[in-house]
Amino acid sequence: MQWMLQIPGATGYMGCIGKDKFGEEMKKNSTAAGVNVHYLEDESAPTGTCAVCVVGGERSLIANLSAANCYKSEHLKRPENWALVEKAKYFYIAGFFLTVSPDSIQLVAEHAAANNKVFSMNLSAPFICEFFKDVQEKVLPYMDFVFGNETEARTFAKVHGWETDDVAEIALKISQWPKASGTYKRITVITQGADPVVVAEDGKVKQFPVIPLPKEKLVDTNGAGDAFVGGFLSQLVRGKPVEVCVKAGCYASNVIIQRSGCTYPEKPEFN
Repeated sequence: MQWMLQIPGATGYMGCIGKDKFGEEMKKNSTAAGVNVHYLEDESAPTGTCAVCVVGGERSLIANLSAANCYKSEHLKRPENWALVEKAKYFYIAGFFLTVSPDSIQLVAEHAAANNKVFSMNLSAPFICEFFKDVQEKVLPYMDFVFGNETEARTFAKVHGWETDDVAEIALKISQWPKASGTYKRITVITQGADPVVVAEDGKVKQFPVIPLPKEKLVDTNGAGDAFVGGFLSQLVRGKPVEVCVKAGCYASNVIIQRSGCTYPEKPEFN
């Protein structure tokens, strides 16, 4: 998102790192990218790492969460950090964070609802929908935007006893889940790899084609989903319509899958 916006300090980020060289790298690179980072630095756990295996462009991950698993809401409540929450108009939290600090998520979600701000989350992984169903359900009413992919959407439907694997139908049902605040209608955005992006909004479903990519140009799918959300949000914060947000998401993910690792060229070419 920061890369797409190209405005230093437009985005802020909180999470937990260790006091080690990887933590220093995280701080240095995030700051250089223009992100306003407020990390909790854990005294005992090392910074989380992730091993990536890429075969034929497809990737598999083994995460050592370590310090990423140690975030505490006390850090969020500190005046200098909560000030970042007060200042923000849009929030995005990965579903993975439900396994770490659901109370932090609840604090931000309730703040967003009380102050007519936009709150969004990602389904993130099938296991989140399966094994963290209760905490996910608790925060779902606060979500103005729900992101996910087709596998996560189908798992969500299965867990909730919806006897369908039709992604459009599932997206619609998620969008119609009761809301904590009536300020915004919920919009569900489901990606499907090379297949069209499904958007459910206001009782209707639209599908948007992705940018076609020849198989030989696919280098590494790592970060594609996150890049899509970043691109989408970069236009949402500018007040653009959903179709432009989807187009930006598709552009950002199309760029990242043609490069090794989660890297980008210096500047985006999106207009």
